[in-house]
Amino acid sequence: MQKMIGRLLLKNNNSPSESGNFHLIRQFTVKEIRRATVGFNLVLGTDPRGNVYKAQFSDGDFAVVRKLRRFSHHGDDDHDGFFYKEVELIGGLHHRNLVRLQGFSNGRRNRFLLMEYMENGSLNDCLHDPLKTPLCWKTRLEIAISVAAALEYLLFFCDPPVFNISISSKNIFLDENFIAKVCHLGLVEPNNSSLLDPKRRHIVYQFGVLILELVTGQSFEIEGAELLRWINQESGSSDSMHKMVDADLGEDYDVNQLTCLLKIARLCTKRIWDYPRISIRQILRYLQRKLEF
Repeated sequence: MQKMIGRLLLKNNNSPSESGNFHLIRQFTVKEIRRATVGFNLVLGTDPRGNVYKAQFSDGDFAVVRKLRRFSHHGDDDHDGFFYKEVELIGGLHHRNLVRLQGFSNGRRNRFLLMEYMENGSLNDCLHDPLKTPLCWKTRLEIAISVAAALEYLLFFCDPPVFNISISSKNIFLDENFIAKVCHLGLVEPNNSSLLDPKRRHIVYQFGVLILELVTGQSFEIEGAELLRWINQESGSSDSMHKMVDADLGEDYDVNQLTCLLKIARLCTKRIWDYPRISIRQILRYLQRKLEF
């Protein structure tokens, strides 16, 4: 997938910026994508933005193709500007725990983003699909640290910081070595400064929810209210903790590490005047210090 296809820079007001890394991002033709997805028949699933396909190119490389829906309340020029900004932003993010953008296509009728293919699928599938091999305790700890590291990068090392991201088991993916990566789609929104603190707080809250899902193996979409009630009432008793641990783990987990994870989950999801007590950076440092393998 080394050959550059087509012109990347268009000369109009909504064309991608000539600065930055945009010129390094590969542009695919719709014909290439159609061929790689066998006529758009290799469907992996769908999300609110459109269908998701598996693609295999002639050089043997794989990618995930996300077809983006057009919305009638925006004009084509607005769509082009928004789309190119998203491509440029996502293409400029580089972290081992973020799913990498491999290319894009902006056809007359459809737009596509091509993302890094993740062999072990989503964390949601790995936790809740009975046909999947259960994740071991060590892998779950590594996932928690990896996601926290990705969030620290987005919130503290990007300029400007990236706040427009949603954290859930459905947009965290695992590669062939079960390394967790956050899929960072839908990032381009106006950065209203009055909304940044609520967004930051919500990210911390979502991370706490993710910890609960990793520990219990329960879907937050189904058992969310019960999980929140339990973690915010949990007194630290051994019986209560062990009863809530994912049955797939059996007794193969470290009690001290479990206690640390539950402490983080409680601090993230329990609000005091709507402000979490800790930041993602503090969470990451705590996890790195306490969860030694």
